[in-house]
Parts: sequence; structure tokens; C-alpha cells
Amino acid sequence: MELLTLQNISIVTAFLLMLIGLYGALTTKNILRIILAFNVFDAGLNLFLVAISYMNNRVAPIIDSTTGTENLSSKFVDPIPQALVLTSIVIGVGVTAVMLTYAYKMYKYKNTLNINEYKDARW
Repeated sequence: MELLTLQNISIVTAFLLMLIGLYGALTTKNILRIILAFNVFDAGLNLFLVAISYMNNRVAPIIDSTTGTENLSSKFVDPIPQALVLTSIVIGVGVTAVMLTYAYKMYKYKNTLNINEYKDARW
């Protein structure tokens, strides 16, 4: 069993991206850097989902003359994880747009992006 396969490298890279994103979100005080850290975490999570759903020697689930019609389940990859990742990317772009809009409104209100300056909503 080889340790340096594409799947193992992708899983390790995904965990590193998630750790970098989590560290950035928890340690910085700048709102834009926090938003960027959430995006890095999201990219790592998407990469992890793609990496664990990878299957060797399988093709896309499209039936044509090259695949034949017998024993199809052993020839095709599962398309559900790929569809979930695509959906996650679209939702991530929407959430990022909303977070950037809130950051812009907060900057217009206080003229700073430091989260320590926003004490109005604390109780």
C-alpha cells in the first residue's frame, strides 16, 4: 500500500486548509480576514469531500458504447458527493457575498473593520 497516493495527499491538504482557516477565523480581529479564513476552511472541506469520494479505475456515470451494460455499479463513481460539493460551492459564494455586504455596512457605520470596536450589539 502506497502512502503517497493522490487521495492521501488530497486528504492531508484538505485538513491543512481547514486548520489554517479555523486558525485564521479564531485569531484575527479584522472582519475581512475572518471572511477569508471562512472561505479557506470551506475550500478545505470541499476538497476533503471530493478526496474521500475518489475511487480508482472508475469513470463518470454516463452509459455509452465504451462502458457496456453489465456490472455498471463497479464501473461508475458515485455522483452524489460531486453534486454536494457543487452545491456547497454555490452556497459558499452566496454566504461570502452576504458577509462582505455586512462588512461593508459595518465599515460605513464605524469606519473600522476591527471587531473589538463593535460593542453596540453586546449585552
